[in-house]
Amino acid sequence: MDKIKIYHNTRCKKSRAGLQYIQKKGLEIEIIEYLKNPIDKAELDDLLMKLNKKPQEIIRTQETLYKTLFKGKNFTDHEWGKILVENPKLIQRPIIVKGYKAVIGDPVEEIERFL
Repeated sequence: MDKIKIYHNTRCKKSRAGLQYIQKKGLEIEIIEYLKNPIDKAELDDLLMKLNKKPQEIIRTQETLYKTLFKGKNFTDHEWGKILVENPKLIQRPIIVKGYKAVIGDPVEEIERFL
């Protein structure tokens, strides 16, 4: 069975809820604290492929950083990818990965459907 990975931010209520949900299921998980250990472009591209999303589809648009620097601006997928790698706080969370698929675990019901 594939080990489940969770891209997690300990300071995010929704991310903690997702982690707690998976832990209650007793599944083997690998926790990736992507703010402490930033992901690189290749890892982001892999996540996007597994999520079947474009970079701008996983941006936290409610973040102040987004609103002040990026809102209303047009960037290519490549440029958005670079922005996300440089500003991982902008990535929606938690992201749950199992095998070749991934899901953004907000709300928690998304995790249930995914698993």
